Amino acid sequence: MSKRVPEVSILMPVYNASSFLQECINSIIAQSEQNWELIAVDDFSIDNSWTILNHYAFQDQRITCLKNNKKGIIPALRLAFENSIGDLITRMDADDIMPIDKIFSLKTLLEIRGNSFIATGLIKYFPEETVQDGFRLYEKWLNNLSSKETNYEEIYKECVIPSPCWMISRSDLIKAGAFNSDIYPEDYDLCFRLRNAGIKVSSVNKIMHFWRDHECRVSRNGENYADNKFLDLKMHHFIPNDYKKEKQLILWGAGKKGKLIAQALIQNKIPFHWICNNPSKIGHNIYGVSLKSASEFPFGKNQQVIMAVAQRNSGLEIVQSLNKFKADNNSFEYFCFC
Repeated sequence: MSKRVPEVSILMPVYNASSFLQECINSIIAQSEQNWELIAVDDFSIDNSWTILNHYAFQDQRITCLKNNKKGIIPALRLAFENSIGDLITRMDADDIMPIDKIFSLKTLLEIRGNSFIATGLIKYFPEETVQDGFRLYEKWLNNLSSKETNYEEIYKECVIPSPCWMISRSDLIKAGAFNSDIYPEDYDLCFRLRNAGIKVSSVNKIMHFWRDHECRVSRNGENYADNKFLDLKMHHFIPNDYKKEKQLILWGAGKKGKLIAQALIQNKIPFHWICNNPSKIGHNIYGVSLKSASEFPFGKNQQVIMAVAQRNSGLEIVQSLNKFKADNNSFEYFCFC
């Protein structure tokens, strides 16, 4: 009897996940949709993750375990993708849990939507008693975007498609560059590349992934997920894809983030006006650019604004004023880098 060809390939990097790996794999095996393969890549773990993976692979022919050939999530995903054969591709984190209908629901949504779509859903961080406030805010923000399928509208704030909660056709993933990019954070970079490739987002409006928060999460501790990496990535995509030479560029905010953005703009020889709300900085010359008062700056048509104000309340007020101005001026654009 010939081996059944899996419809869905699950790509899973694994690094020192032995404490959670069995619960994770059991949630995959328990899926209501059973036509899948799991390609798990051990990323130089020093615990017994490899032993656990081999145990499951021996019991279930749908599970393949590989050793990474180069350290890092990107090489692990690349290796898993190269060894996968499913027409549909999804990711999984080795310390997380799938709800029982995740694979079926995402696959069904893609079947309804057709080509040029990526399917996602709502996420839930757990365990409740240890989830940090920052993750709770991110969960609320992300789920709000996904429930309205407006993920790309706020792409310059944060990663708008949860890394272990999406499914896409192999051809559409390749169209977006798959895992060929070496840029971290890899999940955020993929969001930009999907958007740039014209891949639209569609969402299942219920929890499709349980995302575990714990002290050893790579997103908490990995140097590839530090704040400056996110800002570098944003500028990497903004300059070639969203910056328009014919429009006047305005940078709003002169804190740490604003200064880093200013440096990137200057390095790329992009002219801009710099405004802020801080009286102690207005009128000062930083990097050869004079800071102007935001309240006195003349906003008008054919402008682009990069908003880099760190304080949440002030930032909200600024976004509200920018939204009002944008509603009256079609040629006006703004991007929240905060």
